[in-house]
Amino acid sequence: MNKIKFLYSIAFLFVLVTGCTKQDGIDSDLSFLNTVQSANLAKVFTISTDNSGVVKIAPTGEGVASYTVNFGHGTGSAASATFAPGNVTSHVYPEGSYTVSVLATDIAGKVTTTAYPLVVTYRAPETLAVSINQSLHDVKVSATALYAASYLVYFGDAVGEVGTPLAAGAELAHTYATSGNYSIKVVALSGGAAKTEKITVTKVTDAFGLPITFEQEFVNYFFGTFGGGQAFATVANPDATGLNTSAKVGKLTRGYESWSGTYSPLNTNIDFAAGKVIKVLVYNPDAALIGAKVNVELEWAVGGTPGNGVAVLKVPVTTSGAWEELVFDFSGISAIPATAKFTQLVLRFNDGTDGAGSIIYLDNFTLTN
Repeated sequence: MNKIKFLYSIAFLFVLVTGCTKQDGIDSDLSFLNTVQSANLAKVFTISTDNSGVVKIAPTGEGVASYTVNFGHGTGSAASATFAPGNVTSHVYPEGSYTVSVLATDIAGKVTTTAYPLVVTYRAPETLAVSINQSLHDVKVSATALYAASYLVYFGDAVGEVGTPLAAGAELAHTYATSGNYSIKVVALSGGAAKTEKITVTKVTDAFGLPITFEQEFVNYFFGTFGGGQAFATVANPDATGLNTSAKVGKLTRGYESWSGTYSPLNTNIDFAAGKVIKVLVYNPDAALIGAKVNVELEWAVGGTPGNGVAVLKVPVTTSGAWEELVFDFSGISAIPATAKFTQLVLRFNDGTDGAGSIIYLDNFTLTN
């Protein structure tokens, strides 16, 4: 009896296993995968707005095993990228129009290709700021701007001028042949068609040194002041007769302190090899100041010899209401070397007393023997 039950059990298990294999389709037939396709494909372009040209591409879809993106720009391996779903690829585009192809491969190996138009437009540079450092005929130009890839500089001194390239963060130097007012144009380039430009009128000057006439438009007649109330200005000639008929002269107004005065760093040294006598035309409008002295002091000698305070001469005015010439002869100061060169001119007036407001007019500083 037990043997019969055992045989029945074996037969039942055979039928069960055979039936399950056929009903559940557990075999090597994978033809059903051919019916699976990627669906609902979409693309995502994220275009940078900083003129870098970077475009991020993140396609999405259902049932996709991998993506291949043909950028529509570039060559070789740089022209495409393959990646898994959920990832992002990027590419740098110049300004222009492109067709981006997205190839979506599903789990069955079927490829769906979709083309998308892409337009990359660079924005015009913003907040363009130009820095121009001018020293006589030499200028140095730099520029900054948001969204600028580079710059072009036009110095305004040539007909049909072609802009000189200026890299971001760099400085461009230029030397003018002659003094004058020049319109320096800086063009900020986006990397595409858009651009922004700025024009700055720059005064290019000649060297400041003796002779000093106050007549040259492109010389910067700088007379800095020290002492309270001290002033100096270029003004119209108060009496264009006699020794001085020029249109412009210098006006010195004495400060409160007896030591007040002016200082003028010079572009051209006062070279004693060319002469040791300085002549100055002066005009005293106040008879009460006859006898007051004009100081001419030479400072900051090249090489340091002589030191400041050595080359100092004081000469009194002898009249009022008319131009006269004062002579400052430094040849009598033995401590001054024959080849001394001075880089700064200092003027004082009536330095023996305190009190502000005394005025003296000066013109035509010359160096002679």
